[in-house]
Amino acid sequence: MKKVSSVEEYIEENSHFGEALSLLRDLINTTELEETLKWNAPVYTLNGKNVVGFGAFKNHFGIWFFNGVFLKDQNNLLEQAQEKTKGLRQMRFESIDDVDKHAVLAYVTEAIENQKLGKEIKPEKMGKTIVIPKELQIALETNKNFQAAFKALTPGKQREYCEHIASAKQEKTKMSRLEKIKPMILKGMGLFDKYKNC
Repeated sequence: MKKVSSVEEYIEENSHFGEALSLLRDLINTTELEETLKWNAPVYTLNGKNVVGFGAFKNHFGIWFFNGVFLKDQNNLLEQAQEKTKGLRQMRFESIDDVDKHAVLAYVTEAIENQKLGKEIKPEKMGKTIVIPKELQIALETNKNFQAAFKALTPGKQREYCEHIASAKQEKTKMSRLEKIKPMILKGMGLFDKYKNC
């Protein structure tokens, strides 16, 4: 796509979803976010920090949340953009009829509040950041022995466990993985320790 100089031009260039993109733009512009263009697409910021953006592709369009990982996502509308993206989450639509205006605005509003609270994924320093999935976080908060055992693990072992749970797509898979790793954590083992000694 050629370089665009305004959001209007971006919408014009993606006229196959023009009406839908205009709807998303109007919704976002009812908030305090500032409209900008970054990476040749509309991005909305709060105090210079990226909060949401939207874009169109051949067969779908969507809105993405730069720190969407912190959204409650009660309606299960978000999906991870790519395996590697830590914080980014997106809502995908195939037609304007798929857009629930109230839900979109509620998610945008929550994203703004999260930004104000400073909830954001910090850039990783040499892969040292550990993002604890909510399922594991709850287990740690409700069991002091388990929490102490987890904290005693090396950061590398903690990260392996966190990624093991977070990589599961379904909630029930995350919970079953959590149950399987609890005894290993309590023994001070890493996720792959039993294989390393073979």
